[in-house]
Amino acid sequence: MRIGVLSMQGGIEEHLRVFSRIGVDAHRVKTQEHIALSDGFIFPGGESTAMIKLIETNGLEEPLRKRIVEEKVPVYGSCAGMVLLSRRITNYPQQKTLGFMDIEVCRNAFGRQLDSFEEDLVLEGWGGNPIRAIFIRAPIIERRGPQVQILAKSTKGAVMAVQDQMLVTSFHPELTGDYRVHHFFLGMVEDWLSTHR
Repeated sequence: MRIGVLSMQGGIEEHLRVFSRIGVDAHRVKTQEHIALSDGFIFPGGESTAMIKLIETNGLEEPLRKRIVEEKVPVYGSCAGMVLLSRRITNYPQQKTLGFMDIEVCRNAFGRQLDSFEEDLVLEGWGGNPIRAIFIRAPIIERRGPQVQILAKSTKGAVMAVQDQMLVTSFHPELTGDYRVHHFFLGMVEDWLSTHR
């Protein structure tokens, strides 16, 4: 299993560190060759406007679309990664997204960097203890298509969802030491690999 962490900008090292700690091979994705070598993708938090520009500049949009939309390779987007995957940004409609997932999001829904906070979330159908969620200039899901399942809600709205092999969170589990979200994503990758080996 090889996980590719989109490495245009943002919280790349944090996700690489998580996979190193749980013994999973992860590499940076900067080129089309890196995309071809990946069995699953992480779109990290960061600045979504910078990310989409760098994706376009490096000619990665269509290769990512082929792998994720056509070949159904799993992807997990946290915070800005959720924004990238969304169909539309309701409060910044002029900003381009990849549009892979049938969600519309509100960027920076909780406020600025100074308004960052933590909250315990109960994850739908997961059982066990709540997950500690760190929100940093986080988006929320304002609208979703019928194939999108909401897995967690915060005080302002939906903050975790799944559609087919695409997973998104508004929060940053890579910063907490609780790797349940990453393990959930790895289960999606294992399921994909079981039918594509």
